[in-house]
Amino acid sequence: MTQPDFHPLQSALIVDDHPLFVDALAMTLKAVAGISHIETADRLETALARLDLLPAFDVVVLDLNLPDVNGLDGLIRLRASLGAVPVVVVSSLADNRVIGAALRAGAAGFIPKHSRREVFRAAFDAIRDGRGYVPEGFTPQTDPTAPASQREEAIARLSLLTRQQAKILQLICEGRLNKQIAYDLTIAETTVKAHVTAIMRKLGVQSRTQAVLIVQEASFASLMPENG
Repeated sequence: MTQPDFHPLQSALIVDDHPLFVDALAMTLKAVAGISHIETADRLETALARLDLLPAFDVVVLDLNLPDVNGLDGLIRLRASLGAVPVVVVSSLADNRVIGAALRAGAAGFIPKHSRREVFRAAFDAIRDGRGYVPEGFTPQTDPTAPASQREEAIARLSLLTRQQAKILQLICEGRLNKQIAYDLTIAETTVKAHVTAIMRKLGVQSRTQAVLIVQEASFASLMPENG
């Protein structure tokens, strides 16, 4: 039987925009997971820019609810940039549907934001041993043999995008035209058009509006009950 991979955890990037929680989480990770080097980012774009530089991190800890991303987009875009580096989601949105969607989008583990230290210790022990981690009480809502839901299909399609394509799709969702996207990203408009064509092919859509609907399908709004 194949043994799980071992992942030494000496450095972490925390992506969260709540300074007090970030400070508390950093202390927790040092105390229970032995992580000695910790850096922080309060937005996804800041995190992605840092990940372009060396040294790399052993683990990324992500809050799903950030100022510059919608729903699972941040997790999907991080996964596109990180290769084998695990992403652990730490979120106050601990509904079964959110947890399941985060795991399907590539999270190595999910920890409810205000868990006890023992939970963080167990989670990072699991990540270090190459195992995933889900919180106690989590029960998948769907039969694994059942056909994928629209949300699962949306997450799977979005996961196919490269980092640049994911960024362009985010700008499309903000209503930017190709010329504006080219200016923002300092690339040729023809390059943007080529990326948009590739994005639509990967998402299986024929228009920008349909592409935006795919993103909305993977958003938190589709995971939350209609009455809040």
